[in-house]
Amino acid sequence: MAIDVRQLRPSMLTRMLNSTPLGEVLGDRQLRRHRNRAGYRIGDEKHVDLLRYAAWLLWNRHNPEPEREPRDYEAMKEAARARNAELSAIGRDIGEIPEVIDPDRKARAATDFRFFCEAYFPETFSLPWSDDHLKVIAKIETAVLRGGLFAMAMPRGSGKTTLAETACIWAMLTGAQEFVCLIGSDAGHARSMLESIKVEFETNERLLDDYPEAVFPIHALERIHNRAKGQLCGGKATRIVWTADEIVLPTIADSKASGAIIRVAGIESRIRGMKFKRADGRAVRPSLVVLDDPQTDESARSDMQVRARMETLNGAILNLAGPGQKISGIMPCTVIRPGDMADQILDRDKHPAWQGERTRLVYVFPTNEKLWDKYAQIRADSFRNDGDGHEATEFYGKHRKEMDAGAVIAWPERHNEDELSAIQHAMNLRLQDERAFWAEYQNQPLPQEEGESDQLNADAIAAKTNGLPRGVVPIGASHLTMFIDVQGKLLFHAVVAWEDDFTGYVVDYGTYPDQQRPVFALREVQKTLARVAPGTGMEGSIYAGLEKLTDAYLAKRWRHDDGAEMGIERCLIDANWGQSTDVVYQFCRQSAHAGLIMPSHGRYVGASSVPFSEYKRKKGERVGLHWRVPTVQGRRQVRHVLIDTNYWKSFVHARLAVAMGDPGSLSLFGRKPSEHQLLAEHLTAEYRVKTEARGRIVDEWKIRAGGPDNHWLDCMVGCAVAASILGAVLPGTDAKAATARAPIRLSELRKGKR
Repeated sequence: MAIDVRQLRPSMLTRMLNSTPLGEVLGDRQLRRHRNRAGYRIGDEKHVDLLRYAAWLLWNRHNPEPEREPRDYEAMKEAARARNAELSAIGRDIGEIPEVIDPDRKARAATDFRFFCEAYFPETFSLPWSDDHLKVIAKIETAVLRGGLFAMAMPRGSGKTTLAETACIWAMLTGAQEFVCLIGSDAGHARSMLESIKVEFETNERLLDDYPEAVFPIHALERIHNRAKGQLCGGKATRIVWTADEIVLPTIADSKASGAIIRVAGIESRIRGMKFKRADGRAVRPSLVVLDDPQTDESARSDMQVRARMETLNGAILNLAGPGQKISGIMPCTVIRPGDMADQILDRDKHPAWQGERTRLVYVFPTNEKLWDKYAQIRADSFRNDGDGHEATEFYGKHRKEMDAGAVIAWPERHNEDELSAIQHAMNLRLQDERAFWAEYQNQPLPQEEGESDQLNADAIAAKTNGLPRGVVPIGASHLTMFIDVQGKLLFHAVVAWEDDFTGYVVDYGTYPDQQRPVFALREVQKTLARVAPGTGMEGSIYAGLEKLTDAYLAKRWRHDDGAEMGIERCLIDANWGQSTDVVYQFCRQSAHAGLIMPSHGRYVGASSVPFSEYKRKKGERVGLHWRVPTVQGRRQVRHVLIDTNYWKSFVHARLAVAMGDPGSLSLFGRKPSEHQLLAEHLTAEYRVKTEARGRIVDEWKIRAGGPDNHWLDCMVGCAVAASILGAVLPGTDAKAATARAPIRLSELRKGKR
């Protein structure tokens, strides 16, 4: 008597084979032959189909059929074909669908998207939700269950793509939507999201527990996707589709997810006419469309591409449901620039149907700008000297209460391991790239930069030579200034001659120690201050370097092109870097050139900052054109100058942009542009962003992507400020604000330094 092993449950099969090892039942040759025929793997004793086959062999061993009379060849072929067909069907049939493990959990998740995310994806959504997340989750739930169009701009890294993918899974498994269309900025982006969804279907055990009617057949494929076409469940085809562009869930009786479809496409792909023929004969069209960041950086910057994508959205995509049918839509997006696709869709005046909402990383910024400016300087100095920024974190930790005051942050749990709070994380992102921060994290992109014609490039600067030999001062120059930019490894310096109307001539520039090569980056230099001053620490090597450099330059008599000579009148030394500040002040007190040198501190005075002109002037304080010399305070006993670096970087670039021969032009020595290429790259290492706040429009300067060296730009700024302190005035600026010439001391007259 034969047995129909397809009717046996796995537990019964296991009991039947419990006393007999699987290998003894099948034998190695049979096992290999059956594996080759049906795709089984040797040693897979838990595979239900293989157990069924082994049980069939075991039953026949103990219950042999009575001997039959010999059959002819054709009868034997037919018997073999029937047997092979039966074994093939046994191998393709996945058997019974397991029971639901937690029906209550499944029932609650059917109408609660937040619960679905928390219950079935706890590793993915491990942090507490922000208020903005809950708003977005509520809108997704409404779109899936009741319909509507919703556009949500979320900061980069907020998990909007993950929420979109999870929404697709939820809509399919619960039967809320039978055809979901997932659209990305391009086909590659869309396919990567579908691959992420596939991974969840294949590996998420919680989904398998509660949605076995949809997920168990997928697990039975064992990632061998060719099995999908022939898969059976109870002798009926599951009709699974599992391709790079589409998933069709198994057709299972009484399953809400039976035959649910998700198809992906890039927004520029062929989208019109999308439909699918179901097993019951119905042709279905998309009922839910999810557009995840449907624009690229390139398309956002092209008005023509923006218009083309808007036409695709309003035409092809929103009409996917077919005549007389409404389509639901979810669009998680990020604004890249003003007027791009996301910016237009989020505008409720232009597109009210999308009910656009912009969320931000920071809703109110901290009020203590002075401490954050100091933090920014410490952080920048650390990175310039190959550090990791921990000094800035320590500074923030000491002053956290004052620095956090007034801030309102969207997601308090969002920060990196080496950061102390979400506020610090947000400010670090802002310092890293102001323009990207306002666009990708605040969804309020700044106005576009001025055109390339207004932005100097390195080649144009390098080519602006005046033909004078290096070290020679033009006859019309009345001031000679120097600036030293202090770094842990090197001292960058520049010497510039100035006429009274701010016509400038770069006379000399370089580094100490001299690198003796035309191109280098600070991070890779080998000849450092420490190497030329062996036996000293960092402070000692900086002091020794300043001594050598100032002795060589400040004691030198610089020749005019008519043969006369003059000396450097003012040398400013950068004292911003935290580890060098004290040693710079010490050097300025003790140096033999104390009458000529002065510490300087650059200050980032943005559009929202208080300008120097609005500071309350104290007795004995000097205030000039966007620079201040405060009175001596504290233990350092040396006067220093504070510089509005945003203003003076714009000033220097304006001088470089003035044509040769015109008043106020700044030019370079020599005749070979190639020898100034590295200097020109330093001078263009930053770009300006016109920003408006508090009724002021200010050029705010930002370092370019990749963090190129900008130290000679700081040197040019310092030289220009030193000239302003000495009395140089650009025609058209306020002569009173530019300050009068500094008082001349009798001792300086005797030394002939003025």
